[in-house]
Amino acid sequence: MKKALSTIFLVLLIDQTLKIWVKTHMYLEQEWPALGHWFYLHFTENNGMAFGVEWGIPGGKLLLSLFRIGAVAAIVWYLFGLIKRQAPGGLIISISLIFAGAVGNIIDSAFYGLIFTDSYHKVATLMPADGGYAGFLHGKVVDMLYFPILSGTFPDWFPLWGGEEFLFFRPIFNVADSSITIGVFLILVFQKRFFPHEKKVLKTEEQVHAVEEAPAAS
Repeated sequence: MKKALSTIFLVLLIDQTLKIWVKTHMYLEQEWPALGHWFYLHFTENNGMAFGVEWGIPGGKLLLSLFRIGAVAAIVWYLFGLIKRQAPGGLIISISLIFAGAVGNIIDSAFYGLIFTDSYHKVATLMPADGGYAGFLHGKVVDMLYFPILSGTFPDWFPLWGGEEFLFFRPIFNVADSSITIGVFLILVFQKRFFPHEKKVLKTEEQVHAVEEAPAAS
């Protein structure tokens, strides 16, 4: 339990501290170099999921917020089950990272519209007297981490994109997005270590079938 709580608290602290700082010190699309041409703080906002994905349907913002809340509830249930079963610590930390990232972006959607003014051509005001820029669950997610590591132009002979400019890595994201990505990545890489019982169950079932199919001794 301590590992899970510590991981969740640390991710949320870093995520929300950076988001609030960006909202109160930068305006939309403002960009500050943080590590030469490799890393920038580039302030943008989005209505959607990780890396700016959106649901382009009527009421999509509300549906997405409700979907996030439902997903977080499911993750909490699963996380408590893992802790109760004393699952591997790495798996608990991975799920905690995913949970913390989901909660971090829910906080933006749920409350930022209420507690901030918009950031168009100006730095946002925290707790404005006239209210925020949107209602409950209609706030925008703050993104700021931008890594344009590699840019250039495709050679003319390159199929489909010959002569066009390319940029890697284009998406702008936040700490919460990173937390979710890291959690999923750890599960994929260490799945055999995190889920050893499933391998044992499969092996036991194979042994049972082998015994049942073996011819009886004469």
